[in-house]
Formats: sequence, structure tokens, C-alpha cells
Amino acid sequence: MKTISILIPVFNEEKTLVTVLDMVANADTLGLTKELIIVDDGSSDRTREILAGLDAEKYHAKIYYHEKNQGKGAALRTAQGHAEGDLIMIQDADLEYDPKEYPELLKPILEGRADVVYGSRLCGGKPIRAFKITHLLGNKFLSLVTNILYNATLTDMETCYKVFKKEVFKKVKIKCDRFDFEPEITAKVLKQGVRLYELPISYYGRDYDEGKKITWKDGIWAICALIRFRFSD
Repeated sequence: MKTISILIPVFNEEKTLVTVLDMVANADTLGLTKELIIVDDGSSDRTREILAGLDAEKYHAKIYYHEKNQGKGAALRTAQGHAEGDLIMIQDADLEYDPKEYPELLKPILEGRADVVYGSRLCGGKPIRAFKITHLLGNKFLSLVTNILYNATLTDMETCYKVFKKEVFKKVKIKCDRFDFEPEITAKVLKQGVRLYELPISYYGRDYDEGKKITWKDGIWAICALIRFRFSD
């Protein structure tokens, strides 16, 4: 039976962590056995305490800790090194994305049509929280830059929900430590010439007072990463 590795980077998510893990544990993965790879990136709230008391066997989870905060990209790099699934996907530890939508994202790969699937918040057809216009324009601009540089037609490069065949994801050597890992992964996947599909997903976004961490500065880093990895590995 095939396995899916679900990579979950965590930083100060004491309010949502257990809820998300329960949602992932109960999610339909179309017959794939789940393997959760959880990496705490130096949390300063009760997140580490919660993880220490977690029934890892119940969640089929491997748990790793960074002694200090290094960034989401660094947490995913650690998780990548321990992922053994035939398919690999990324799941945030907040409640912005719904694991109930896993089957839709997995189906194109399991049917042999795709090598990579992105869940797009900007395709339409699913519930989307009305978030800030600056975030919307920023996401659209970053996707536009991606498409120009890599001859693609993505609508949502910055989405969390990305699903990969193992052989595609393992070829990506993650160098970026912060949120610029998103454009880095996309750049390195597109340069492989894979079959990449997008599907609409729901998005229950958070505001900054609810724990959102990404800022406009990360957008600048993302542009730099897109340009950098267009011409280098």
C-alpha cells in the first residue's frame, strides 16, 4: 500500500495544533497510509509541550524539534529529510486550509495525470475569506512574475497546499529558510518540466491579530528567490 507523507511545520500554534492534527488524521487520503512529519521550529508558547504529550502512534507522527526559530523553509528542509512517502504534501498547523479537500488534490496524481498538484485559492468556486487587497494583489503579482520567468500559468504560487510525487520533491534541495521557500520550491519544480495541475481549494485565512506571520517583506524575498533560482540551482 502506498504512503503519503504530510509535512507539518509548526511555530507557536498552541491554539490550533491539536485540531489540525485531528483533522489530518481523519482526512480521506484515498487509501494512502498517512505519515505525519511534524517539525517544531523553536516555538515559545505551549506548542512544544503539546507535542511532547502527543500520542505519536495515534497520529502516525514523527516529531522533530529545532532549538531556535529558523523559519518555515528550514522546518520543511528538516521534514523533507525524514519523509518516506510515495507522495508528499505540505500542511500548515493553523486552520487556514481544510484537510477534507485532500481527495481532490490527490486524485490527479493517483490517476496518473499529474506529477504535482497545487491547491489554488484564486481559481474560484470554493469559500474564500475576504482578506486584505494588499495580500490579493501581492499573490497575483508573485504568480505573474513566476509565470513570466518560468513560462507557466499558475494562479497561486504561494499556496500552502502542494502535493508531489516523491521523486519530484526529493530533487528539490531547499536552501531558503524563510517564506521564500515557496517560490524556491515552485521554481525548482517547474524547471524539472513536470506535469503540474491546479485545483480550487477553500481558504479560511487569518489576520495578523489571529496569528498570521507572513508580511510584505516576505514578498520582496519571494521576488528575489524567483529571479535567483531562474538562473541557478
